[in-house]
Amino acid sequence: MSTKAQDVAFDQLLVDRFKSGDASAFDEMVSRYWARIYAMVHQLLRNPQDAEEVTQDAFIRAHRGLVNFRGESAFSTWLYQIATNLARNRYWYWWRRKRDKTVSFDQPVGDDTTMPLSEVFAAEAAAPDDEAVTQEFVDRIAFGMEKLNAKHREILILRNMKNLSYEEIAEILRISVGTVKSRIARARESLRAKMGEDFK
Repeated sequence: MSTKAQDVAFDQLLVDRFKSGDASAFDEMVSRYWARIYAMVHQLLRNPQDAEEVTQDAFIRAHRGLVNFRGESAFSTWLYQIATNLARNRYWYWWRRKRDKTVSFDQPVGDDTTMPLSEVFAAEAAAPDDEAVTQEFVDRIAFGMEKLNAKHREILILRNMKNLSYEEIAEILRISVGTVKSRIARARESLRAKMGEDFK
């Protein structure tokens, strides 16, 4: 059994325990997923305080909705879906208020790695001779990401930073796998265009 399959099976045990009245099962879910959900939301919103609030809200909603969770998708996928929708709503609320937005490309990609975001996009760019990422390159990525529309930025974060499969992204965003693939392709093309013609 793969690690992912083991995770799904263990999550289902926790769900079953919770539904049987074991409140401590939800505490275990929070312990398992808090850091992962927070990291994803923070990457989408780029603001620690708001990421904390959205993460809390995601778990509150999951707690309320878990009695109706039928297991048609993995618990983790369902939880990512809740968090992504909440982050999306928060993002558009900010956008309407013209809130100042910044991107840190020095932050680690995830909790279990020290690789910065800049290296993820450097790898995506296939930098010649594996040259060190220059500050200018990082700045151009940050500029390009800020100029992407929300759908394109969101899907690049899910694919490149969370390393989710096409199928997982399709479930989270409620779109087809084909749409996921074409949206990723368009997002990467758009990012290259916004960063400048010399981005290959």
